[in-house]
Amino acid sequence: MLSKENRLKKKKDFEEVYRKGKGFREDFLFLKIKKNELKVSRIGFVVSKKISRKAVQRNKIKRRLREIMKFYLSKIEPGFDIVFLTKPGIGEKDFQEIKEMMQKIFKKAKIFKLQ
Repeated sequence: MLSKENRLKKKKDFEEVYRKGKGFREDFLFLKIKKNELKVSRIGFVVSKKISRKAVQRNKIKRRLREIMKFYLSKIEPGFDIVFLTKPGIGEKDFQEIKEMMQKIFKKAKIFKLQ
């Protein structure tokens, strides 16, 4: 589970990212990012019923995405609102494949901290 300060929860915040955010796509993931005025990055996940009619399957995908995000959170620049949208087919991917997709999408978005 992501810490409370790193969660994007309000509908208004999601809509703001949808409207004003910049989008990046990698296989079955779509990323929308927007700068925020905070010292932390906030992350939200959207897994629609198009992915699976079963809530169990959708929740499993969200758990995987959150777990991978915990790994990458320390490597991401602070001050972004990030929304992950999933595309049909992500349910067939395993944990490692999703992790590689997320790494590629972060590199495209250029939000990794410089080391």
